Amino acid sequence: MITRQFGSEVRWMLRRPRTLIGLFGLILVPILISFGIWTASDDGESGGGPPGLGAILQGNGMVVPIFTLFLSLNLLLPLVASIWAADGLAGEAQHGTLRGLLVAPVSRVRLLFVKLFGLAAMSLFAVTLMAVVGIIAGTAFLGTDGMMTLSGTTLSTAEGLARIGLFILLVTFQMVAIGAVALAVSSTTEHPLVVQAATMTTIIVFQVLGQFTSLDWLHPFLITTGFPGLIDVMRDPIPLGQIGDSTLLAGCYLLIGTGLAAIRLVTKDS
Repeated sequence: MITRQFGSEVRWMLRRPRTLIGLFGLILVPILISFGIWTASDDGESGGGPPGLGAILQGNGMVVPIFTLFLSLNLLLPLVASIWAADGLAGEAQHGTLRGLLVAPVSRVRLLFVKLFGLAAMSLFAVTLMAVVGIIAGTAFLGTDGMMTLSGTTLSTAEGLARIGLFILLVTFQMVAIGAVALAVSSTTEHPLVVQAATMTTIIVFQVLGQFTSLDWLHPFLITTGFPGLIDVMRDPIPLGQIGDSTLLAGCYLLIGTGLAAIRLVTKDS
């Protein structure tokens, strides 16, 4: 029964036009980045972006998926997660379908986890799709002979794919954590745009606050503070300190967001 609900939720999300448009937009990003770096190399320019990554992109196409996901994690992927979370509860409330789900003989907490599963499944699918397109586009435009790391070593293709797979999981987890908080907001309103605006405003404010050294005491509590540490996947060997801290922080946001959404749904009038 529960697996059927999970499958139904994912199919419902995939049938929405905005989901298909969003996925199409996401796969354009690695293609445009690969093309841009390729044309920049013809002009004698070096790639920009995260410190260190831009310098190793030339002739190193397998870095493109990590480069793309790292850039997208700051704004684009949280936006997509907020859209899916907004549609999950606020969107259904706006169209009147949530009321029917709440009065059905199904646990409201179970309903929340079905929505969270749909968000997680779509996040994993979107991140994986971006990475796969990034590998193809990066290899086509920039070529590859293994994967050069930020430590100066070169990994084999198999090892490079393993690093990309690990980065996919880490980025997906961050995306789901943001989506869980968006679900908590989504459970309090019938207006999806409010959810998207609140989520993206929070992400932007967190990033701005992270720039002030006078607020160092606050930085460990901002989910965006952990984003830069994920790039340690590109070091050899992989230092686990910042990656572990970032994942733990995202896990806290996931638990808090899910807990708040559950409390709201349980007490929500049908």
